[in-house]
Amino acid sequence: MKLHLDRSLKTPLYLQIRSQIRHLILANELPPGYRLPPERKLAASLGVNRTTVVNAYHELTADGLIQPHVGKGTIVSPAQTIYPSHNRLSNLDHSEVLGIPVQPISWQNFYSSQSERMHNPVLASILDEIGEEDQISFALGSPAGEYYPLNELNEICKEVMRPGNWKALEYGPTIGHYPLRQYLADWLSYRGINAQAQTILMTSGSQQGLDLLTKVFLEPGDYIVMEEPSFLGAIGVFKAAGAHILTIPLDEEGLRIDVLEQILSRHRPKFIYTLPTFQNPTGTTMSLRRRHELLRLAYQYHVPIVEDDPYSELYYENQPLPSLKSLDEHAHVIYLGTFSKMLFPGLRLGWCAAPLPVLEQLSLAKQHVDLHTSTTTQWIMTEFCTQGLLDKHLPVVRSQYKRQRDAMVTALMEFAPQGLSWTVPAGGYYLWCELPPGLKATALLTKAAEKKVTFVPGNAFYVNSGGKDRFRLCFCRHSETTIREGIFRLCEAVSELLNQPNHKSRIPRPRFNEPLV
Repeated sequence: MKLHLDRSLKTPLYLQIRSQIRHLILANELPPGYRLPPERKLAASLGVNRTTVVNAYHELTADGLIQPHVGKGTIVSPAQTIYPSHNRLSNLDHSEVLGIPVQPISWQNFYSSQSERMHNPVLASILDEIGEEDQISFALGSPAGEYYPLNELNEICKEVMRPGNWKALEYGPTIGHYPLRQYLADWLSYRGINAQAQTILMTSGSQQGLDLLTKVFLEPGDYIVMEEPSFLGAIGVFKAAGAHILTIPLDEEGLRIDVLEQILSRHRPKFIYTLPTFQNPTGTTMSLRRRHELLRLAYQYHVPIVEDDPYSELYYENQPLPSLKSLDEHAHVIYLGTFSKMLFPGLRLGWCAAPLPVLEQLSLAKQHVDLHTSTTTQWIMTEFCTQGLLDKHLPVVRSQYKRQRDAMVTALMEFAPQGLSWTVPAGGYYLWCELPPGLKATALLTKAAEKKVTFVPGNAFYVNSGGKDRFRLCFCRHSETTIREGIFRLCEAVSELLNQPNHKSRIPRPRFNEPLV
């Protein structure tokens, strides 16, 4: 199977791959049952990321042209057959029945304009890699399963699922299970956030909170402001909503207030989105001074702030600074939180604390999505938290993740070639790395995949362009031994790229211990 990609065209590479394979199938040059190359092998032969091939294969699967089979790989689908209900026609092929040849339906021709804006294969690719046990993945931002308090959870599940407790399996209120919302109100109040149960909405992870906010606040063409780089899941949601995203660079104190003020003086954004504490992907923490300045500008220009705060409880040095929500005196901040980064991400439980009028509107939007977050998982989490197990669990993972962070930094210091630099965050999950001059993260991703180690390239965290020489590493999911092995492989891949004959040597940059932007 020979494919040719033209990088001078505006057509995305994944669509070029999809189009050429589709043509080969319809021309019967790839007959039914033909086994397509594995995603990694085809990506390597074409010089593209695996995610590019994954996305092309997804398109072809949606077209009904190929079928993935566990253990067999991906094969060309058998020719479609028409099965008339009348026995007399059962042996006729589709041409005889309809008088015309039947082509596979092209589903993308039926998609909405919003669907066309949903292209973001990075998240799907990261999640797909969870089951690939032969790899060391530093890509997925997820807690380490071996520290889950499963024995305690098992006892709680038995209690919740006891005979006669049918209420745990019933429909529930859209806003969420009241005892859990009351627990969160008390928990947040202890952290300086003035919240009541009636101003907290339970969501299916904080990602749903972002989606609901876009449904309530955004029309195509509206402006929003966010720091750059930023959480790739948020970028995808805002782009899918058709928003014009205005980006603010970061420095060592967080979001650049001087740039923000210039933008606010020219535009009327619907909201400012920020992760002020242990930011994803850079690990930066916004200084207290900047937090007050950000709130001042929000009040001055009458702009809401969406504070995404998944990592503040995972601090490894001093306790984190007060949240924007706790400093907000005029109800301008909408606060998103989640259990997923602390424990049990598979339960998909997050929350949104917002002014009551906003919360009511978000609840209406949620009714059209899933009616309510899972009743059963909310009951389980309520019992877990009210028994004090969350507060008992957090010191354990803080201690362990600090060791894993330090293990990754130590391995980088030992194995990294000259010019590779990185951050040392005071909390959260991630090291933000910068490659030696002349290297690109996408090229490193291909080389590292050969050594069975993966990461997220930096361009995934930028709205338009940028980050091509950066990448993000998550240190939470693996043991210190595995981290050391993975960093050795990764640095070996960097060294091999540096030693390629066509690599242009430049003056190496020094390593930094502060977040890079």
